[in-house]
Amino acid sequence: MTQRGRATRTTGRPRGGPAPRGGQVSRGDLTARRERLRAVIAPVVEGAGYDLEDLSVSRAGRRHVVRVIVDADGGINLDAVADVSRAVSAALDAAEERAGDIVAGEYQLEVSSPGVDRPLTLPRHWRRNVGRLVRVTVRGAAAEPGGRPAGDRQLTGRVVAADEERVVLETDEDRAEVGYADLGPGRVQVEFSRLDELPDSEDVDDDDFDDVEDEER
Repeated sequence: MTQRGRATRTTGRPRGGPAPRGGQVSRGDLTARRERLRAVIAPVVEGAGYDLEDLSVSRAGRRHVVRVIVDADGGINLDAVADVSRAVSAALDAAEERAGDIVAGEYQLEVSSPGVDRPLTLPRHWRRNVGRLVRVTVRGAAAEPGGRPAGDRQLTGRVVAADEERVVLETDEDRAEVGYADLGPGRVQVEFSRLDELPDSEDVDDDDFDDVEDEER
């Protein structure tokens, strides 16, 4: 059973010399490191048949934390996350052997699937949430009687269809077809009446969420 938003794998990876003491890493430095990481990680994730949804680098004490968010149509389960984590780890090993440290000092790699709180911003995000209740801002493309712009409005509806150009939302009043250019980021709404869709406790081993593998060289 697919566990959307709950699959996580963390790999502690002490690398290089000690992290710099004191001081703050500039935004520019983190951006450069993120781009170097993306160049290595994106081909691995895409080659495995998944989408790289997000890649971030942050500081946590004396080490960096590299967070990789991956997804696919139908979601991605814990086993797939573990496979991607191992593949990404091996690719980073190979890249550092060729060109030296990609991230200065020690870093921790975290690979996970997106949570339900991830904003829906791309066509594939909407497609993967067909059937879910979503709240979204519709930009003021429509007009009120007399031609006056209606302005932005909040719309809550169920996603009944989504393609590369537009989303179809079913609201309490009617159905609305909205192009992506007129949509702000969508947010999936939690429906307590649909809790039976969530995995039973026996479907998920809590140990999977604590799967921490320390690798030292």
